Amino acid sequence: MNSTDSKVHAQGFIAQDDWPDVSAMIDGFGEPSLPASTALVGQTIDIRFDDGRTIRHDFHSAQELTRTVIVGPHIGSSATLAYRAVEVRPGIQIIDVVEGAGADTRAVTFVIDLTDGRVTAAESGITLTDGAGRTDTLFLSGRIRGKGEIEPRPSSDELVGKRIYYRYSETERYEHIYLNGGTFVWHCISGAESGLADVDQTKTFELADGLVIFFWKESVMPVESFLVVDLYEKRSIGRMFCWENSTQSVVHIPFDSRFTILNETTYPND
Repeated sequence: MNSTDSKVHAQGFIAQDDWPDVSAMIDGFGEPSLPASTALVGQTIDIRFDDGRTIRHDFHSAQELTRTVIVGPHIGSSATLAYRAVEVRPGIQIIDVVEGAGADTRAVTFVIDLTDGRVTAAESGITLTDGAGRTDTLFLSGRIRGKGEIEPRPSSDELVGKRIYYRYSETERYEHIYLNGGTFVWHCISGAESGLADVDQTKTFELADGLVIFFWKESVMPVESFLVVDLYEKRSIGRMFCWENSTQSVVHIPFDSRFTILNETTYPND
């Protein structure tokens, strides 16, 4: 039995009252290992969304952009913000922006295909009820202006049945078991959440061959995560976002990982 096997065998059930705060993961995850992309620097990209807005994105540098609503509700509103873009595959970028402060903070994360112009965005915000926060995410489909009509990405079942071992850093190790198109299990093998596990709601969208957008909404912690999973390169890129009730503050964790597909379940016909 290797050391990882021994560690898992030694784990037991951990009651919800004994779970650590989400912020315990921040130090363990550390900074993302993949470099920020410079491919968008100097470009102005207008994206039409299916909520009626067209938002102009001026990419001033690899760290700063300006988002301006040029059509639709709140026309004229503008903000210059820090962002991080990572090239998922040639021509496909995942872009992560955080705007606002306190309970009004939003994480806006979107995947943009510069070739066909299709965009899928997740806008995550905080809802406070009696001082307790819960994360909610709105999904939007869009298209770069001039590259055709808005076309939502189809759902994908490419992860269903797979059991994948993720390495987020030197210390943080998780496994995911994808039960069906809307449900998965996550389990922390080692790290700040060692021994924790849960079954949560998911959405999966097709991006390209062996490439999907994966989203999950946790039931115990107020965490919602948006990432791209590349089954060819064996890596994921994304972020976690939530409101931590104990500190009344936002937690935003950008990450990337390397992974191993442990196995894939197939069921008997009887």
